[in-house]
Amino acid sequence: MVPRKKRIVVAPGQRACKKLAIMKNYNRDLLVLYKADVYNEDVLQRQVECLHELLLRTESNDVFCAAHELVKRNNITRKARSIVKAISRTKLKPFHFLINRN
Repeated sequence: MVPRKKRIVVAPGQRACKKLAIMKNYNRDLLVLYKADVYNEDVLQRQVECLHELLLRTESNDVFCAAHELVKRNNITRKARSIVKAISRTKLKPFHFLINRN
């Protein structure tokens, strides 16, 4: 059974990245270049939170599976379950290939 995705509900006129303000400890390294005279600490933190949310949305399994297909020896599949199972291993099985559909 595939776990359901959590949805972020945002009121109209409110930015979605403000919902992530509670979680400050991200498990990633980001290099953000900015002009020192334009940004203060609060604006920089808000930009990092928005970048983190953007990366969370694009790095999900759903997006990865939509952009790839798994080629096995005798067939080609776009099933998300098969793709996730294949990439969970450290190496693909022989004659299994991941092809980007873009």
